[in-house]
Amino acid sequence: MKYLDEFRDPNIVKKIVKDIKDTVTQPWVIMEICGGQTHSIIKNGIHQMLPEEITLVHGPGCPVCVTPLEMIDQAIAIAKTDGVIFTSFGDMLRVPGSHSDLLKAKSEGADVRMVYSPLEALKLAREHPDREVVFFAVGFETTAPGNAMAVYQAEKEGLTNFSELVSHVLVPPAMKALLDDPQNRVQAYLAAGHVCAVMGWEEYEPIVQTYNVPIVPTGFEPMDLMEGIRLAVGQLENGRADLENQYSRVVKRQGNTEAKKIINEVYQVCDRKWRGIGTIPLSGWRLNDEYQMYDAAKKFNVGSIETMESDVCISGIILQGLKKPPECPAFGKECTPEHPLGATMVSSEGACAAYYKYHR
Repeated sequence: MKYLDEFRDPNIVKKIVKDIKDTVTQPWVIMEICGGQTHSIIKNGIHQMLPEEITLVHGPGCPVCVTPLEMIDQAIAIAKTDGVIFTSFGDMLRVPGSHSDLLKAKSEGADVRMVYSPLEALKLAREHPDREVVFFAVGFETTAPGNAMAVYQAEKEGLTNFSELVSHVLVPPAMKALLDDPQNRVQAYLAAGHVCAVMGWEEYEPIVQTYNVPIVPTGFEPMDLMEGIRLAVGQLENGRADLENQYSRVVKRQGNTEAKKIINEVYQVCDRKWRGIGTIPLSGWRLNDEYQMYDAAKKFNVGSIETMESDVCISGIILQGLKKPPECPAFGKECTPEHPLGATMVSSEGACAAYYKYHR
């Protein structure tokens, strides 16, 4: 298919691999932030084509995986409330909470519906004025503009039976948190191309300068990823640390200014807990004060729910790039996509799911 096949040309990829092999002289650890990139790397065998000096580790860039356990439990509690239509993207429905998931809640009678857009949830609120419609607003910067627009539109229409359970997280604070960790292994980042398409790369420049770490916004096709790795290795070998944009056909420095405008209208930065990692300061969004009436956690009084993580699942360590999925003793045994212990196995972007599907 035109505009896709050209980025999957094996001959071009082999040439880039040769360039990397000719360049590398010592071991380097590079982290791809995005779960979508992880799946592409494992599916296409990119990690196996690289010279042994290059180690790829998988970051916390899967929004489903990092949604905290108590947020899942809050969602289930709201979904089981009489008169509620609970809506969500499909990948959140099987993420395990403490004792259940949203699909099980649906099987027990809760009105849980999968939607492809928050605007579908808004349409349900118009069609069912006697019901409370809640949308599970999960994701990184990529899904935030659409989720923000739903709240903005609800306010303009005066819809009072619509709300969002917000669990948005931000990439740059997580990157800094990993670099600040005494166990950090990361020496360069492949930044998530779709996040940068929304936000641009300006907010990554201070990270490059402060931590002296190369950052390369990178696409998702095999050629994109291999070229991103080549650029990162070139910088590391030359002792440079720059922001180098591999995904130039999509990503601009300023990002999408209109998308950022609606985000800033509806949301404001807050501290956010990440599943398996803990609270990272200023790493999420919550609704602005003027939109608090659309905050489902407050409307349904579920904000006090707290939980404990499984002591068997090591997804938090995997999300920090400290271990890989096969190193978990439960991987492929007690933990499978059919019976997941953690979100990294159930999510379509989770590292454990990628290894289970493509690399067992």
